[in-house]
Amino acid sequence: MKFSSQMKLEQRLAPILELLRRQHLVESLVDRSDDQAGLGAGVVHRRHQHELARALARLHPADIAHLAEMLPPEERSQVWASVQEKMGGAVLAEVNDMVAEGLVAETPPDRLLSMGRTLDPEDLALIEDLLPDSIRSRLLSDLQEGDRSWLETTVTYPEDTVGHLMTGDALVIDSGATIEDVLRFVRTLGDLPDHTDKIFVVDERRHLVGALPLKALIIHSPKRRVSDVMKTGLVAFTPDEDAEDAGLAFQRYDLISAPVVDSRDRLLGRLTVDLVMDFLQEQAEEDAYLREGLSGDTDLFGPVYAGARSRWMWLALNLMTAFVASRVIGVFEGSIQQLVALATLMPIVASIGGNTGNQTVALVVRGLALDQINSGNLNYLALKELGIALINGLLWGSLMGVIASLIYSDSQLGLVMATSTMLNLLVAAGAGIAVPIIMERLGRDPALGSSVVLTFVTDSMGFLIFLGLATMLLIH
Repeated sequence: MKFSSQMKLEQRLAPILELLRRQHLVESLVDRSDDQAGLGAGVVHRRHQHELARALARLHPADIAHLAEMLPPEERSQVWASVQEKMGGAVLAEVNDMVAEGLVAETPPDRLLSMGRTLDPEDLALIEDLLPDSIRSRLLSDLQEGDRSWLETTVTYPEDTVGHLMTGDALVIDSGATIEDVLRFVRTLGDLPDHTDKIFVVDERRHLVGALPLKALIIHSPKRRVSDVMKTGLVAFTPDEDAEDAGLAFQRYDLISAPVVDSRDRLLGRLTVDLVMDFLQEQAEEDAYLREGLSGDTDLFGPVYAGARSRWMWLALNLMTAFVASRVIGVFEGSIQQLVALATLMPIVASIGGNTGNQTVALVVRGLALDQINSGNLNYLALKELGIALINGLLWGSLMGVIASLIYSDSQLGLVMATSTMLNLLVAAGAGIAVPIIMERLGRDPALGSSVVLTFVTDSMGFLIFLGLATMLLIH
């Protein structure tokens, strides 16, 4: 199904990519032609722009956002200029922040204001901090008092909390109402908010007392009281709860929507599955980038200098760790000169350690994200990973030892290769557990730069173990 959906997306975007390719070809011909040819090319350009606008109008805003993220800056600007104002705000809400900042910067204020006015308060909250102060103020002043108050409240919560994700469109009914009253209320709405699977039941002070599933409106008599058929014991959240924890609860309990309450159980809003899943996907992508020392909002086609500058810190750290690893090799320079085979074998020891360490890091980071690791089971996890490393070290270390001894006709060299491989796998497994755990204890993201640190540990320790053992056993 995923493959099929991706193929359909590619098919929808293909005509637009072809239009952009043709337009680029026309522009390259104009640069080499006379003024008369340029006039004809201008007509072709306008026709292409008209076709582009029509093709974009048939796409979902999320598809346009995907297209914007996959295009270089010049073509991205061309597409953005052809997006209808009624869709522009939704596109900004879908693209990552780095791309959105660039699109906002190149958009005239009047067009940006028109785009913002098409958004409801919940979507406006997603891009509110990206807008210029003047545009933000005018958009807020256009909102009704209740919507403005709601928006100003939600944006005060950190981005990784439930309060920042919750919406104010929860349907609410009094606990003393009947099914008939609820039906009458629903019919007056004309339409239901997206992802509505239940109506929240409150008392006279808006305390949450239960929820009425929509299917109850069909299977129960109109005369039944809501309090008799409503569901109690709901999974509810507070606005300051971690959004990632809420996402895990949505997955665990198969929720479509859930209430958000204050410390006194008064209903504030609701959390919906679409916003939660979007947040979890963004977190997963950000963690993947952070493991390599990159920002989660990296623009694939962003400015060269900005991209270079964002990597300076980790390149500097990597340079320092590589220098330390090279000094480890330097200590054994005499050994390498006496036995050149050491120079060809030591990268293997470091490489296989890095592979094991990255696998352990991935497991630990995921376990921390899912709240599966705590002080009570950490020792068991450590022993398990070290056990796996020991078994793999004995198996593959022995294999590499046999191969090394056959190639170089030296059984002692094979023994060194086998032993150092096993020991480095144990070091890699220990580092794979320790690095993310320490990062979390320091209040940092466990995925942050873990690959860089792990590479340093496995390289330097791999070289030290291998060359140290070789010096003791082989060099006389």
